[in-house]
Amino acid sequence: MTLLYTNCPDLELVTRGKVRDIYRVDESSLLLVTTDRLSAFDVIMKNGVPGKGKILTQISKFWFDYLGDVIPNHLICSEFSQMPEKVQKYKDQLEHRSLLVRSLQVFPIEAIVRGYITGSAWAEYKKTKTVCGIQLPDGLQESQKFDAPLYTPSTKAEIGQHDENIHPDKAKEIVGDNYAEIISKTAVELYSKASDYALKKGIIIADTKFEFGKDKEGNVILVDEVLTPDSSRFWSSANYRVGIAQESIDKQFVRNYLLSINYDKKTSIELPEDIVQKTAEKYVEAYRLLTGSEPTFL
Repeated sequence: MTLLYTNCPDLELVTRGKVRDIYRVDESSLLLVTTDRLSAFDVIMKNGVPGKGKILTQISKFWFDYLGDVIPNHLICSEFSQMPEKVQKYKDQLEHRSLLVRSLQVFPIEAIVRGYITGSAWAEYKKTKTVCGIQLPDGLQESQKFDAPLYTPSTKAEIGQHDENIHPDKAKEIVGDNYAEIISKTAVELYSKASDYALKKGIIIADTKFEFGKDKEGNVILVDEVLTPDSSRFWSSANYRVGIAQESIDKQFVRNYLLSINYDKKTSIELPEDIVQKTAEKYVEAYRLLTGSEPTFL
């Protein structure tokens, strides 16, 4: 079954994002529900990917646990049976795709970390030898690993708008020098620990994005999803070759299809069934490789 939109009338719907429906549970907590909606180029497609929301939720749950020693996260509860009764009444819709999280003030930037040059970074580099305005050496090849992970933040776009890559100095203007420094340092540390782990499992994390919030005391907290096939580029380490585009184990498969049909990057369309099925298989593969287990919840 593909769940595109949740319907939980006894819960207060705060917002519907590109992929997530967010409900307020009480004054201090939210329910983060990952649907099967699929967005590409910041446009929500007409059809979704069956089971995608459950896969993303369970992968995030895995990473929240694994990276817990780097920075606190917003997760209160991931076991559905332990969630409030008014949440459990919607079990058919919400089980395996919901996280009960702390309600925090979220910083209005995305903390993108790149370990390899690809995507929009490669496109910019070919023109200007820069990525997000950061000067890089001559002679880099497509998909080449950087000497050190590169922090390249972006703005957070509203639905229907596009995220905008920005220089780290611009992030300082948006969130302040102190928080910008903490976010930059923490994002690189999270990426480094996760990429070392993933490589042992056969996955190269080419790049990813993190989001952060702060609590009432001003502490920086990891929020949203973490290192999923929606928020990251995953490559097979066995098939990795410098100088060419890589085979993805993530949403890039959908982007590549859309580029192949000269998609206008504005219009919501229905994806062919074979593209949907292949995308679902890639999400399952990512889950299996990272967690070492079968997705029995599907």
